[in-house]
Amino acid sequence: MPPLARMHAAPPSAVAAALIAVTVGVTSSAALVFTAARAAGADAREVSSWMLALGVGIAVTCAGLSLRFKAPVVTAWSTPGAALLATSLSGVSMEKAVGAFVFSAVLIMVSGLTGWFARIMDRIPVPLASALLGGVLLEFGTGLFSQMGGHFGIAFPVFVLYLLARRLLPRYAVLVAFGGGIVASVLTGGWHLERVQLSLAQPVFTAPAFDWKVLISVGVPLFVVTMASQNLPGVAVLRGSGYEVPVSPVLTWTGVAQAVLAPFGAFGINLAAITAAICTGDEAHPDRKRRYLAAVWAGVFYLCVGLLGATVASLLTAMPPALVLAAAGVGLLATIEASLASALSDPTSREAAVVTFLATASGVTLLGIGSAFWGLLAGVLTSVIATLGRRRAAASAPVTQPVTSGSGSPERTAA
Repeated sequence: MPPLARMHAAPPSAVAAALIAVTVGVTSSAALVFTAARAAGADAREVSSWMLALGVGIAVTCAGLSLRFKAPVVTAWSTPGAALLATSLSGVSMEKAVGAFVFSAVLIMVSGLTGWFARIMDRIPVPLASALLGGVLLEFGTGLFSQMGGHFGIAFPVFVLYLLARRLLPRYAVLVAFGGGIVASVLTGGWHLERVQLSLAQPVFTAPAFDWKVLISVGVPLFVVTMASQNLPGVAVLRGSGYEVPVSPVLTWTGVAQAVLAPFGAFGINLAAITAAICTGDEAHPDRKRRYLAAVWAGVFYLCVGLLGATVASLLTAMPPALVLAAAGVGLLATIEASLASALSDPTSREAAVVTFLATASGVTLLGIGSAFWGLLAGVLTSVIATLGRRRAAASAPVTQPVTSGSGSPERTAA
């Protein structure tokens, strides 16, 4: 290929933006994927299969949708979904977990095919969905600080470097904190480098099993969190950057990719938000009509991550657990902040949002169904009762009518 053609297909700015986006996305949340897979009882081969399936699914959707619509459609795995699974899959077999992944994918496909996305999300107030996410992520946020008790030399540097980088290099804050944590953990001798293996990932097929309790406690919350916390802001990023991409086909194809690859570990493939902003900005390409190349190259890099899933999995296994938890904690701080701000933004739904947050964060399990479902249900119940109370109060409020006094000036009296 002539040099000019190579520059046309791979402009350095687009390739660099794609590499940064993938690096930030992987380093900030790969630990969550690992934790979620382990919660479902996955062994090393299955963990690498999860990374392979996610990498392939994201690569196909990133490159395919971006080329189709000539827009930077960046997809990713669901980071909030991985956090939810890490707390919800304990005691759930891999077969039932895969069934929940397939169920969530089907719901996303139906939302895309029928155009139900906006209507479904209208049924679930954004503050409640945000509170649900905040409750799910609370354990990871507090985990960052709980690790300081026994592993101060690792967790504290990660936290401080993150705070400094947020002010000086905000785009690379998680990457800087993670790099500092690696240095600190190496100095403290917490690594098990003998576990690192340079090998390609192999797909491991798991036939899905459908258990209604798992579908309700895992599949439905996974769908809600993915749609509210990933697809919704993902669409907002595209539109805010001036790209009017048809939402329904995009959702449909992400759902199809997830459903096909779910038996291999693809728990959630959706629109990206934070990393998408890197590929839609001016730094990706001066010509906004050419920025879709950044998303195409992001797909190429995600494919590389997927193919090296076994190596990624072995690296995560070799990491000190304190570094994994600290990295996950700082990687989710911005998400927790945004979810709490959104949850408490509307005074009329604030009580319901707090109830949702507390019930979800409690970790309660009733009838074999996890707290994410019960938190959402408690919040909806609170919202309905509060709305009925406000309507009743408005209906019983005294109505004032103007009357004329003896002097002819209008006065008001209760009817």
